[in-house]
Order: sequence, then structure tokens, then C-alpha cells
Amino acid sequence: METLQYEQIVKYMNLGEKINQLSMVHGRDFLQDGEFSRTKADTILKNGSIGAILDPKLPTEQNVKVINDIQSYIIEKSPYDLPAIVVAECLHGYMGVNATIFPQSISMASSWNELLVKEVAEAIALESSSVGINQGLAPDLDLARELRWGRVEETYGEDPYLCERLGIAYINGLQGQKLIDDQHIGATIKHFVAHGSPEGGVNLSPVYTGPRQLRELYLPPFKAAIQEAGVISVMNAYSELDGIPIAASKEIMTDLLRDECGFNGYVIADFGSIDMLQHFHKTAENLQMAGVQALEAGIDMEAPFQLCYGSRLKEAVEKNILKEDVIDKAVIRVLKTKHQLGLNNYKPKNQKWAMETINCRHHQILAQQAAEESIILLENKNDILPLHKNIKSIAIIGPNADRAQLGDYTIEKATVVTPLEGIKEQVSPYTQVYYSQGCDFYLQEDKIDEAVKIAKKSDVAIIVAGGSSMVNCGIGWEYESLGEKFKESYATCGEGFDRTDLTLPGKQKELIEAVSSTGTPIILVLMNGRPYSIPWAKNKVNALLEVWYPGEKGGTALANILFGKVNPSGKLPLSIPKKTGQLPLYYNHKPSARGFYKEPGSLQKPGRDYVFCDTKPLYPFGYGISYTHYSYSNLNAKVNESKKIIYIEVSVKNDGARAGKEVVQLYVNDLISSVTTPIKKLIGFNKVFINPKEEVKISFTIPFKRLGLYNKEMKKVTEAGDFEFMVDTLSCSVNIKQNYYYIK
Repeated sequence: METLQYEQIVKYMNLGEKINQLSMVHGRDFLQDGEFSRTKADTILKNGSIGAILDPKLPTEQNVKVINDIQSYIIEKSPYDLPAIVVAECLHGYMGVNATIFPQSISMASSWNELLVKEVAEAIALESSSVGINQGLAPDLDLARELRWGRVEETYGEDPYLCERLGIAYINGLQGQKLIDDQHIGATIKHFVAHGSPEGGVNLSPVYTGPRQLRELYLPPFKAAIQEAGVISVMNAYSELDGIPIAASKEIMTDLLRDECGFNGYVIADFGSIDMLQHFHKTAENLQMAGVQALEAGIDMEAPFQLCYGSRLKEAVEKNILKEDVIDKAVIRVLKTKHQLGLNNYKPKNQKWAMETINCRHHQILAQQAAEESIILLENKNDILPLHKNIKSIAIIGPNADRAQLGDYTIEKATVVTPLEGIKEQVSPYTQVYYSQGCDFYLQEDKIDEAVKIAKKSDVAIIVAGGSSMVNCGIGWEYESLGEKFKESYATCGEGFDRTDLTLPGKQKELIEAVSSTGTPIILVLMNGRPYSIPWAKNKVNALLEVWYPGEKGGTALANILFGKVNPSGKLPLSIPKKTGQLPLYYNHKPSARGFYKEPGSLQKPGRDYVFCDTKPLYPFGYGISYTHYSYSNLNAKVNESKKIIYIEVSVKNDGARAGKEVVQLYVNDLISSVTTPIKKLIGFNKVFINPKEEVKISFTIPFKRLGLYNKEMKKVTEAGDFEFMVDTLSCSVNIKQNYYYIK
């Protein structure tokens, strides 16, 4: 492979060898009594090679040995020295036994910290690579525009620009500069494209969008990942778009992805999405035709099993149903990717290095820092927070108070910190800590009376409410060994766990109201994968924090926020509605999208637009408060027409007595445009540390092309006219004198 070009290698391959390069096998299929079996390998790899294998997910030492054995076997048997791409999930941590579990993606988005996201991705890449992984199935660049959808937690929120910048940071951390080294792995952006707005919020449902919205809203994070970050792999969406399943859409997977966005890597199918063409979408009469449709659309590798490619593609070529050169093009893309990943110079992994790397102390510290920067303070009445560690008594209540909710795509581990454990570590030895679960996530027997009892005798009640994400246990060891932190609970969020409303599951509202009736101050902590509509809670609680799924050190991070060791700096990456019926609800809406009459009503007096509600969110995108206060001044902008750049500056001062990090958010509004544009959209952000009484100047450089739109002729153009820029409560306007057309 070092001396031959990809095209030459393909010429030497027979049809069976080519098709093997477009297929994946689960690493566990090679095992016999926990060890690699040559007998099984001889049966599985009849042509000596394979495109990819799925991570066996075994304990670290065993995993390294098995992957090494599989790769050595493939190199020995393959006439072209073509090891497999070893694929694993790494959404918010390498999904391997005892690997570091970082905060879920929606949590990382709440940090608004590109550098932190990159550092987390670098740690994920190092742990993954140490055991022999070459490609991670992340990041998820879907936009969370439908909050009933269970996969909101996997995203970076509702905004294309925030998603774009954090996605690029993740890819740069995962892939590094050159890819071909032992510290990085390939990234996979998913799910191409517009998957985050399914009909009714139901996973896999159709998505409705037009060509302009597709390109202006959903496409930019993917396009930037391809053109700026050089991502090596793309995963298609399960869903259909305008009547055509993405897995069978040449318009999307070739014309848009490759021709328009310039992607030249390889496409791996979302697991099972190809055979869904036959049994789910019903555009293919059989599995063979599903495979033909997908390959011709532009999907290079089937995953995770050989249902539609494999022998069915071979037969399709032999019967002249499929042209062999379509297979050749896909194989070339897979071989090119293997070269980018350094597999043409494969070296076995070292078990000792893997054991030292997985969940090392540095990564644990990073996981805690990531959780601390991701926690959002939404309410803090009368500055009840931070608490003093010498407080006399605390009631810790709620279904997530002593549970480790880590988020989807996680292998649970026993060495995580729950909120109860984190708080106990922080308080003085003289503080009396009481605990009651209170209730669970479903309408079943509860302990609300017990929770009320301990709240009455406490100085403050901390209620840790929320939901439970999809559980990934039982993959080769005893579930019971994980202990009480993972006692049985049912998922209310995660892939395939969608909801009809955004209320707190089970009897949690009743629990909060009952504890509130005691008069004891309440700090409500939400640990969840999607936002909840809880307008009633504003009058029931004294403080409110959103922590999402904060990772393995979440309990410690939460305690550090509660007791003031860390000043909260997280900001919402999505809008939280007052009512489920407001959906879809996002900040960057069109001028006509939030009503005409502006007469919100009440139960006593109906209004217009919504009869009994206004159209505003409960908490808006970008919101989050601190233990200090920041003030903004001196916002100004200068236009450089020759360089097609706008320079913007603003001063930010920390007026309080505590140091903290502030997220400076820059928005723009195209005041008059040939097609409708959002009332405002995020165009820049910067997270900056500011000492007490310190003032800093923040600068933004905005290329004209960032102000572009697709006009009536669907040409990308930055139109002449006035643009309003907004930071905090400040605004200023600039004028662009002439139109600037550009293609990409």
C-alpha cells in the first residue's frame, strides 16, 4: 500500500476483495472463550481483509490484545497489507471499559469554550488510540431544533454557528494536524443532514425543510467541518428528506456532500440505515436493492453488519444490476482513509501504555473542569448561592441525588461521583446531611413524605431532579458490580426515547411542591438530556441550576459550584420553552415567527397569538448568570470594504468581588434583505476570564461572507445594506455599500 496508489490496488483486487473493503464486522465475532480465534477469523474473512471492525468493548488489556491479534491476522492474510479501520463510539468519551466519561455533548456546548472542547477531544483520541481504535463516531452536528427528540443530549444545541465552532474544535482535537500518529483518530460527523428536526420529535421520522433553509441553517456546521477541519468521515442520517431517505439520496450524499461541500473522505452508514430502505422506508424491494440504492447514492461502507452489501452486491454486479466502477470508487475512498489513518504502516498497540492512558489522572481532572464550566446557573434569588460549607444541615433529595446519570453512549463505571457524594465531600464534618430519593421517573410508589420530613429539619433542601438517559450496560461483566449508583431505572431520554411533552417525568413536580410547602429554601438541580418546561418552579425554588449529564466527576463539579469554589459560567445552548406547545422554539427565528398581536393572555383574560401564554421562552438561548456581575460598554464597529471585513470591539468589566468567566456573545441582524432573515443570529463568541473590577476589551473580526444569504435565485450573496450588531444590551450598525457574491 505504500508503493501502490489506491487506484492500482483496486485494479489488482478481485470483486470479493473489493466488497470486503466496504463491509464491517463486530470485533466480538472473532472471539472464542474471550480470546481471538483463527478458526472464526478464517470463516469471517474469506477474502483475507475487511473494511472495518467494530470495537469489541472488552476490558482494556484484553481489548488491546484482541485488536492486535485481529489486525495481525488481517495483515498476514491480506495480499495488500490492509488492516481494518477499528471503529468506536466516542461522543463524550471513548466508549470503552473504564474510559474517562466527560460531560455529554449538550453539557460541553453549555461551556461555550472551544479550547476546552478541543482538549476533551484530544483526551478522547488518546484513550481511544491507546487500545487500537482508528475512527470515532463523533461529533454529532445535528441542531437541536425539536426538543421532544431524545437525541437532543448528543448535540451542541440549536444554533448553527455554536455547533460549527464546537464541532471544529472537537474534530481538531480528535484528528490533530496530520492524523497519522498514535495520539489521534479520525472523526465522523453525523448525521448528514438536518436530522435534528424530526416530525413530532420522533427519532427517524421525516424532516421537513426547503433548499434555502437546508443550506442556511442545517448545512453550515457540516460544511465547515469538511472545509475547515478536514474531517475524514461522514455518517448519513436515518431520516428522509423531501420524500427520499438520505441513505438512498444521491442528491444529498453525492451532489450536496461531495460536489457542493467538497468532501473527499469516506461515508459510513448509520447502523442499519441501509437495510431500513427495504423494511422501514420501503423504497427497496429487497436487501440487495437497498444495497444498490445506498452505494449508488454515495454510502461507501455498510455498518454494522453485511446485510445489503457483501455477497448481495457481488451478485448485483454479476447480474449487471450494479456497475463495478461504482464499487471501485467507494473502495478507493476507503483505502485513502486507511492511508490517512496510518494503517499502511500499522504497529500493534502496547497494553501497558493503554492501561496508563485510560482514565488517567489528567483526564479525570479535565472531566471535572469540563463539568464545572458547563453548569448553568439560571436562578439565584437573594444570592442564596454559594452555600457555606459549615451549614448546619442539608437535605439532599430527588431521583438523581445519588445516581450517576452519564448520558447516552456511555459504559457505566463504579468510580463516578454522584451529587450526594460530591456534596458530602464539601461540607464540614459537623454538617448533618440527610438523604431521600423522594420519587423516581415513573408514576410508582414514592417517598415524598420522607423527603418532606428531612426538608423540615434542614437549613436548605437540594433537590436533584431530571431524567435518565439510555443505559448501556451488560457488555461482558456483571451489572450488579456497578453498585447502587446504577440501580435500575428507566430511560426517559437518549436515542429512541422521545417524548410527547417536556414536563418533569413521574411525580417530581409533586415532590418539589411538597418540599416547597415546608418553607425550607430549595435549590433545584436539573440533571437531564433535554430541557424541561417548568415555569411553575420559578415561584417554588430559590436557586435553579441546569447540569445536563455532567460526566464522571459531575458530583464534585456540582458541589464546587454550590459551595463557591467555582463561579458558574455556563450558558444555555438552546431555548427553554414555557410550554411544550410553543415548540419549535429557538432564538434565531424569522420576523413573522413569534406572533403579530403581542398580546399575551392569562387564564383570567385570554390574549392573542397564544390565548393563554406569550411566545417568549422561559429561559433564552445564551442565558446563564454568575456569582458576580459583568457590564458592557463601548461597542463599536468599523467596516473595511477592500478587505471585506468588519472589526468589532466591546469592553467588558467584572463589577463584582469574585473572579469569573464570561461568554461574550455577538449577534447580527440584516435589517432589510431580499429574502427573510432571522431577527438575530450568533456570529461570534469568546469566553474570557476576568478578575474582580477588571475591564477587558474583546475583538471580533467578521468576514462579509458571514453575513451572507441565499437570495431568490438561490445564489449565495452578501447584500449591500445596514447590519445591526448586538452584544448584551448594546447595539451598533454598519453599512455595506456593495454586493459581494461568492460560491463557497
